[in-house]
Amino acid sequence: MAYLNQTTAQQSSFMARVMSAFDGMVTRFQRNRLYRETFNGLNALTDRELADLGLHRSELPRVAWDAVNR
Repeated sequence: MAYLNQTTAQQSSFMARVMSAFDGMVTRFQRNRLYRETFNGLNALTDRELADLGLHRSELPRVAWDAVNR
């Protein structure tokens, strides 16, 4: 019994790779900006306002990170 495995590598053009890298950088920049805006907005709240939301100030980085990555 014989088996044949054939694999082909897709070659992308240089410009396609550059554009893909650029798209990745734009996406990371947008996520970072959203994280900073979310964190700064929550950080501007008073401790009482955060307590009303059920949050503690130490949770703000995680909450901002979850908001960006969901």
